[in-house]
Amino acid sequence: MSDAAVESLILPDPEDQKLITLARTTLARNGSSQGASVRDNDGRVYAAARVELEHLTLSAVSVAVAMAVSSGATGLEAAAAGTPPSEQDFDVLRDLSGSSVGVWSVDSAGKILEVSQL
Repeated sequence: MSDAAVESLILPDPEDQKLITLARTTLARNGSSQGASVRDNDGRVYAAARVELEHLTLSAVSVAVAMAVSSGATGLEAAAAGTPPSEQDFDVLRDLSGSSVGVWSVDSAGKILEVSQL
């Protein structure tokens, strides 16, 4: 998607804006290098930051998906990441994705950088 198309994009669903806000505020609140949120098929939302421990490192997307799975989610509707998702993040999302999952990539100010479909 071109920069102009991304900048002019209007989110059709307030729930998608909620995902973006949660991913962005997780970045700011935790001072983390990554923030992400996912919405499961039941409409529940999970927000997470990157985990960096001596013996465990997980991306924010991986933590958010793990939170959804541990809460019983069987699929995802959408995701937002406060930094561009890596290929591994996309693989994790595909592991739980439903049909036509939108993935929003935003910066710390909430500007949409990229929109992807799984």
